[in-house]
Amino acid sequence: MSLEFRSLKRSDELRDELEEEILTGVLRPGKRLEEAQLADRFGVSRTPIREALLQLAANGLVEFRPRRGAIVVEIGPRQLMEMFDVMAELESMCARLAARRVTDDALEQITAAHEACLKAAAEKDINEYYDTNEVFHARIRQASQNEFLMEQATNLQKRLKPYRRMQLRARDRIRASLQEHQRIADAIAAGDADSAGAEMRDHVALMGERFTTLIASLDASKASQDDVSAENSAVQTTPTRRATSTR
Repeated sequence: MSLEFRSLKRSDELRDELEEEILTGVLRPGKRLEEAQLADRFGVSRTPIREALLQLAANGLVEFRPRRGAIVVEIGPRQLMEMFDVMAELESMCARLAARRVTDDALEQITAAHEACLKAAAEKDINEYYDTNEVFHARIRQASQNEFLMEQATNLQKRLKPYRRMQLRARDRIRASLQEHQRIADAIAAGDADSAGAEMRDHVALMGERFTTLIASLDASKASQDDVSAENSAVQTTPTRRATSTR
């Protein structure tokens, strides 16, 4: 195996690891990704790190800025609203098609995913609820039996993952989400394509108070990061007082 091939393979692994951290919110929007630090962290040279960052940039998760290098993409309120609008339409199409094409096996999988959501909510496990919620949506996308639509919806879902997770932390959002899931599942089971599509669109779209709450959460998160950065900077720049000996 050539050195170049091993480097490319390692860059793919690094891309997947960094992508997971971005999508789960470990690496938050606006975070600077320094090649040297990442190379030290993963115990590799800067070459596979650079390749991984270029791949993330191609996927829209990272951008390169002059004199700052790679930055986790920070989506503004308007773009975020537009992305959720498109996501709502894509998911709505999936639900409509699922209502027309769902098989007995696919319906059982949707029902099982919803029951898993109910269990996670009862245990007040937000992280588990988020994971099972993603499975619920994935099962509906699969039930649409439209590969191209599934691919487009899944790609956009990945970019919105940190923001969808943040939504669930809003007060009463999980309770409302469960009720919406039930209506979507019922409409699909009944073969009611119009209702399934409409319920899914309302479920995914950011409207009114939900959008305001999400933006407030993002602002609070950014302010918290700024405070931490300022504290770290102050610690690094505070001069160390030299001890004076007494004789």
